Amino acid sequence: QVQLVESGGGLVQPGGSLRLSCAASGFTFSNYVMRWYRQAPGKERELVATIGRSTDWTTYADSVKGRFTISRDNVKKTVSLQMNSLKPEDTALYYCYVRYLGSDYWGQGTQVTVSS
Repeated sequence: QVQLVESGGGLVQPGGSLRLSCAASGFTFSNYVMRWYRQAPGKERELVATIGRSTDWTTYADSVKGRFTISRDNVKKTVSLQMNSLKPEDTALYYCYVRYLGSDYWGQGTQVTVSS
């Protein structure tokens, strides 16, 4: 079955960096677009970044453009999110996502807290 397992979250000071990773299994990873979402307390889940099947295209939310970079390794079946110049408003639970055969799959999430 499809599994997505995130890691790499933590507490970081404003201006700092974190790298999130998502390990995927249960489907042919290289055939699917992958996404990162986030959800802050009391807010709706927000699409952060998307990457095409062969890394040929990426898109970002305006709020993270120029600071975050999504990447993937189709051999290791991982998708990553490099987050630089972090701000307190980036604090959220970050989720890896794939739409596979018409169904939505989410990881359990990894918490990112940006605070001094």
